[in-house]
Amino acid sequence: MTNQKNEELIFFYNVENLFPPDPKTLHILNPTNSGLRNWDEKRYDNKIVKIAHVLELVKEEHQILPAIIGLAEISADSVLNDIISQPIFENNYAFIHYDSLDERGVDVALLYDKTKCKIMHSEPISFIFEFENPGNSSFDTTRDILFCKVKFDGEIINFYVVHLPSKRDKDINKPKREYILNKITEKIKEEYDDKHEAVVVFGDFNENANEDLINNFLLNNENADLKNPFSKLFLNKQFSTFHNTDGLLFDQIILSKDFFTTNFKLNFEEAFVFNNFKLASWDRKFQNRPFRTYAGTRYLGGYSDHFPVLVKLKINE
Repeated sequence: MTNQKNEELIFFYNVENLFPPDPKTLHILNPTNSGLRNWDEKRYDNKIVKIAHVLELVKEEHQILPAIIGLAEISADSVLNDIISQPIFENNYAFIHYDSLDERGVDVALLYDKTKCKIMHSEPISFIFEFENPGNSSFDTTRDILFCKVKFDGEIINFYVVHLPSKRDKDINKPKREYILNKITEKIKEEYDDKHEAVVVFGDFNENANEDLINNFLLNNENADLKNPFSKLFLNKQFSTFHNTDGLLFDQIILSKDFFTTNFKLNFEEAFVFNNFKLASWDRKFQNRPFRTYAGTRYLGGYSDHFPVLVKLKINE
């Protein structure tokens, strides 16, 4: 049994296109403004309840709720208010969210336990990529990085919540992911060299835990000595999402060296892909894969196309 007094959890979940329901005046055969076909109040409410159920399962397994929760594919404050209003959160949670310029309208957000955490500062880190079209220049946008400086159990920790550009179209976005990771490195160096505050970079990297961009990101942050406990999980074939027949571990929580030293109050204990069987597909063809909300335009009614990931920390008294 986990001792509630001696442990904390950091949690990340890509919740798969969580939009508020669109007006009911839309024709039933038309995709909604979110791009989700026939997305309505009933399906939305079911999704909110399911996200709360995931946290209930975490609490059942670990006897505590995560004090820090990063989310991806969130579209609005109203969605976050509906999540933290669920009974499992007992009115103890608040959130940080900024609207980004992402073309699909999805963002990252941070939920936090107000009884354990104090937000000292937060800001979005935005990216606009310019490119040349024949005869004119244009630009592309992506999701912001959310930076939050948090006092958590007495320690100051700089959290970066990420959802990097996808690997679609023969990985045309790889240079963008590299650029964004380099910008995070610059920010970490600026903060760490000046203040020596602990760092957590977590989210959906759209890179497996052992790929070059992630390895280079760790090497480039020698001052904070970043460590990625999800590299070992990937080698052990622990996956958070799937594409065709490939198992992927895009969702990761990367920690600075502080979490591995005895003079820091929160010490790394273990990393998990939270692949509870209740979050997995019922279809034998997709056994052990996440039970999705949609498969293309077909509504399945599941949780998400990703499993959550979490890190367990031991509190040094």
